[in-house]
Amino acid sequence: MSERQSSGATSVKDKKSGESDDQKKVQEDFDIDMEAPETERAAVAIQSQFRKFQKKKQGADDS
Repeated sequence: MSERQSSGATSVKDKKSGESDDQKKVQEDFDIDMEAPETERAAVAIQSQFRKFQKKKQGADDS
């Protein structure tokens, strides 16, 4: 996996735009190959774990 580095410095223009640092972090682009087989396997694994979590959570809410 490649790591992405960003500079911590922000320009005066960025500060005047009215966006907070948190909003700017959300808008960053990521270099992820969405066609790669390992990306698909990772997505399936994450979705599986999330579904298990949702079922467990829903079972706890019903009790």
